[in-house]
Amino acid sequence: MYNKNLLSNAKSLRNNMTREEKHLWYDFLSKYPIRFYKQRIIDNYIVDFYCSKAKLVIELDGSQHYTTEGLEYDIIRTEVLQQYQMEVIRFSNKQIWQNFSGVCEAIDQKIKEKI
Repeated sequence: MYNKNLLSNAKSLRNNMTREEKHLWYDFLSKYPIRFYKQRIIDNYIVDFYCSKAKLVIELDGSQHYTTEGLEYDIIRTEVLQQYQMEVIRFSNKQIWQNFSGVCEAIDQKIKEKI
């Protein structure tokens, strides 16, 4: 469930998070009472955020996710993660800026449903 060849890339992504990832991490997830990990390696993927207790993956999607190739890749990736009984929830970068409290409420609600 862990590809150690991705470790240097995961570390780089942790150190170079997008503005939206930083906002969600520093203003919500890092303070959340249940632990989240950022840029976590799962199988052959690096997920944006992961809560092991709830088996929940949170993905923030920029414009590249809305191309045909991006959508197809995300479908395959989600199917692989679901094989580990993980649930993937996705938010657009736009949602982070336009409805941050709604995003946080949705994450909190999902965590409460799962644990």
